[in-house]
Amino acid sequence: MDEALLRSLTPSVLTVLVRRGADFAAAEDAVQDALVEALRVWPADPPRDAKGWLVTVAWRKFLDATRSDLARRRREDRVEEEPAPGPAPALDDTLQLYFLCAHPSLTPASAVALTLRAVGGLTTRQIAEAYLVPEATMAQRISRAKRTVSRVRFDQPGDVATVLRVLYLVFNEGYSGDIDLAAEAIRLTRQLATAIDHPEVAGLLALMLLHHARRTARTAPDGSLVPLAEQDRGRWDTASIAEGVVILQTALARDRLGEFQAQAAIAALHADAPTAAETDWVQIVEWYDELAHLTDSPVVRLNRAVAVGEADGPRAGLAALAELDPSLPRHTAVAAYLHERDGDVATAARLYTEAARLAPNLAERDHLTRQAARLNAGRGG
Repeated sequence: MDEALLRSLTPSVLTVLVRRGADFAAAEDAVQDALVEALRVWPADPPRDAKGWLVTVAWRKFLDATRSDLARRRREDRVEEEPAPGPAPALDDTLQLYFLCAHPSLTPASAVALTLRAVGGLTTRQIAEAYLVPEATMAQRISRAKRTVSRVRFDQPGDVATVLRVLYLVFNEGYSGDIDLAAEAIRLTRQLATAIDHPEVAGLLALMLLHHARRTARTAPDGSLVPLAEQDRGRWDTASIAEGVVILQTALARDRLGEFQAQAAIAALHADAPTAAETDWVQIVEWYDELAHLTDSPVVRLNRAVAVGEADGPRAGLAALAELDPSLPRHTAVAAYLHERDGDVATAARLYTEAARLAPNLAERDHLTRQAARLNAGRGG
């Protein structure tokens, strides 16, 4: 049984049912029932047209459920007949599902979960494991999301920016359990890039590829974080870097700059440097200026302060940092790094310790704690 084939067909079959009048939640349940039936039947009797078979069976499942639900009598009356077996029409189904799942009526967390379920084809258990939450909690989240979008007109989906933000959130979750969410986000974004010609979709795909190329070098054998400057660049995935750079160059040539293209340009400059010392920090600052203009994001300005510190010296970086709100996440860690670069070891050690207490995850906390310990040991205290 080719489960990858089933997974790839799920969005198309789901959209066909929605187009035929099924609400999103009922259609999703019917498609899941059809997939179960396929797993039972196909090994002994594979169909000649897999999508047509799934559409027919899923529609029958939907009709059965509709007829048994008194609250949906009106929908049952509008159902005239089942679709005939045979090849289903080639429609841009996956694209429409992206936009529906990223509808602005959903919270970001719900949109991500629904995208993974409906477009990615992941099971509720797999999504729950990836997010480290109980399966029942994730099931409730997805059910609420399905109920919400079932009340949304299918021709009024979310916009491209919302879809890209959802995919970016999926990518940033990284991986846990038996599902690699970073790789899944790249797979989904590739699908979207094939379906829609948009420079920011290409920019996001390039950004993901360039960041993912450094993945194996980001952690030491003991699981501790390895900062970018200390990573073994020989472990970077050069094929992914090359692909990301080509995609980015094509997108930038269209002269419709967006935030994901700007972020990808920064990642490409890091990837292009043979060593950390050879990084073109001046260009990186220029790209952060573009990104700050596009987003007006305090986090972007925080990262820019680091780049300024590398390009123009730590005191220039500290001056840029002084313009930002100290309560920003990772502000204290950046201050510690820049003070260390400036030779103020005592202040840096104190700030590393403080930053460790504020760290959002265990890996960062351990890394910052080791930095503080290293400086304190060097000072003999």
